[in-house]
Amino acid sequence: MKVATRSSPLALAQARPVAEALGATGLLEIETDREPGDKERFVRGVEAAVLDGRALAGVHSAKDLPGRMTTGLTIAAVPTREDARDVWLGPGSSLNEVPQGAVVGTASLRRRSQLLALRPDLRMAEIRGNVDTRIRKLREGKVDGLVLAMAGLKRLGRADEAAFAFDLEQMLPAAGQGALVVQCRDGDEEESGRSALNDFVSERRLLAERAVVTGLGADCSSPLGIYARIQGDGLRIDGYVGLADGSQWIRDTVEGSSAYPEAVGAELASRMVAAGARELLDRAADEGGAAS
Repeated sequence: MKVATRSSPLALAQARPVAEALGATGLLEIETDREPGDKERFVRGVEAAVLDGRALAGVHSAKDLPGRMTTGLTIAAVPTREDARDVWLGPGSSLNEVPQGAVVGTASLRRRSQLLALRPDLRMAEIRGNVDTRIRKLREGKVDGLVLAMAGLKRLGRADEAAFAFDLEQMLPAAGQGALVVQCRDGDEEESGRSALNDFVSERRLLAERAVVTGLGADCSSPLGIYARIQGDGLRIDGYVGLADGSQWIRDTVEGSSAYPEAVGAELASRMVAAGARELLDRAADEGGAAS
């Protein structure tokens, strides 16, 4: 029994604990196509390995998984979610202290939109590649700062390189950021170790966030931030949609029962659509840009 994963350092760091928990015989490393802007390439090869039986399960970053599941596959488990916030690497201990006119390295429309809505003086530079590549470009002075996911830095043992974490009122993460998904063939949930790996609260939060993505007709390249949190029997979910230049945006919040996470997410999507979110997403797609 093998667990399929991408071959990047972060993907391997994420997959190893899952494989150990499942008692897997090893990891099946899948190379991804190099197609900038196509984030679904991160999951296609892993999904193919699960579908054709080369692996019992696949491990994905939840934020890379399309809102609509590939036919024949299902989410077997969502392990306990890591810190979902975005963080700043560079000068300054808060957003207000980031130097005027700083060049920010990010290819994410979501991050660009929320940063420019708060600090229109900042300049955006498209930087791609894995965490090591991006941090190297920062150290080489090609940008003044970076915005990365805290979860990725923590899993790589590099969390101390973050200068500060953005408050959720400043920047909402991508749907599923910080969460992992263990994916398997339909009907293989128990064999793939669901009971040992699944964290109920993390799963409920992810289901709510994914419901917003599908309800808006968005994808992982959209300038869309979503964050669900659970307290007791209640679930609160916040959403943000905006143009990449931060000139127009919509933000809303819905609260409901944690027993029906997908219904709460669908309600938020419906409210945002009524406020014009779909038109903003269409405009953002027409203007082009990079993946979140």
